[in-house]
Amino acid sequence: MNHHASISTEKLKRNFQEVVPGLREKDAMDEATRCLYCYDAPCIKACPTGINIPSFIKKIASGNMKGSARVIMEANPVGASCARVCPTSELCEGACVLNHASSPIMIGQLQRYATDWAMKNRVTLFEKGESNGKTAAVIGGGPAGLSAARELARLGYKVTIYESKAQAGGLNTYGIVSFRLPQQVALWEVEQVEKLGVTILTNITVGKDIQVDEIVNEYDYIVLAVGLGKVPSLGIEGEELDGVYDAIQLVEDTKTRPLETLSVGKRVVVIGAGNTAIDAATCSRRLGAERVTMMYRRTENEMTAYDFEYEFAKQEGVEFRWLVTPKRIIGDENGRVKALECVRMELGQPDESGRPRPITVEGSEFTVEVDSVIKAIGQNKLLPLIEAIGLEHVQGVVKVNDNHQTSNPKVFAAGDCIFGLGNAEAMVVDAAEQGKKAAYGIHNVYLSTKKEATA
Repeated sequence: MNHHASISTEKLKRNFQEVVPGLREKDAMDEATRCLYCYDAPCIKACPTGINIPSFIKKIASGNMKGSARVIMEANPVGASCARVCPTSELCEGACVLNHASSPIMIGQLQRYATDWAMKNRVTLFEKGESNGKTAAVIGGGPAGLSAARELARLGYKVTIYESKAQAGGLNTYGIVSFRLPQQVALWEVEQVEKLGVTILTNITVGKDIQVDEIVNEYDYIVLAVGLGKVPSLGIEGEELDGVYDAIQLVEDTKTRPLETLSVGKRVVVIGAGNTAIDAATCSRRLGAERVTMMYRRTENEMTAYDFEYEFAKQEGVEFRWLVTPKRIIGDENGRVKALECVRMELGQPDESGRPRPITVEGSEFTVEVDSVIKAIGQNKLLPLIEAIGLEHVQGVVKVNDNHQTSNPKVFAAGDCIFGLGNAEAMVVDAAEQGKKAAYGIHNVYLSTKKEATA
């Protein structure tokens, strides 16, 4: 990667440190005592994992920090990450009754305060359950897989996680920028799961390093929690050029490689308007790009990024171009990106995602000079794996029943592989909840077969 923007290694390191500071003790106490501890608290209903928010806040106010962290992590096995990446203003804080009177309780910040305390003091929050003699394999060590594994371990199952990367944690470890979610937070959540006796086998891709049948035959139950694959191709000329990046790969590089080895040049275009697109854009700015433009074929109203991410990108100096789509990527004689030919769009009738379909405006082509093009247009479903296990699916979305059981009664599923036929991406907190439900689904099935055996 040539033409490096001139930023010192020190400044790069600073650029990738967590942006939002944690609460100081006095501020946390003041905030905790502002809570009304509502009896049928709307904030609990607004949390996909159903954290008992008044309870954890009351425990902070009374100085019971371990109890507070337990309440959070009990409901949400990735509660420390979610304290940082959840769109709280759309969920718990948005439901807070104090919204109309003053300002909502800073639930996300208090959640972070309690979980940071647990992290710093290295406390053990949960114990593994008494063995019931049953085994479970979890394919994928992201939020859904970790969540399922933790609940299964507490219910007495012997659990093994198969993770294709070098460390577990999935998107939280590799796919969310460090200045939003430091890697050590996600790895602490992984460690909490390992402490319950869960075996995590890393650098193992199911279907490649170990065959699907081996796992299906060896374990009593399987949880499929593989998430999604690579960013799909744009299907335009010039995608193979040097300087075209997959947004997820770029974010991962900033978390796994020395920052001074990365460069996206001075002018960057990011294609897409989800949270990953914003991460790629803000990463590029912090790597030293002078001009970063996000291009989206629809308008601001249809973008899938959270409001707080969008605000953050604007503060970082990211520019937005709506109703534009790339037509081809133009390279120089050395095979490096030098320009992007785009075309304007207008919105037509809604398509199957319920959003208006963008239509090309004839003859509206224009070209912009760029050093890098970053693709952030969603992620592919992991079809080969789903088909290797032989599961029923709709366009790569695995079908499950109320127990999160798939068409193969031994296999349960959770997270992004069962989510969304539109372009929507599940929130980390949704994946955590589905992981828990898959574990309880397995337990329901186990208990009912045990009952039949003794009847």
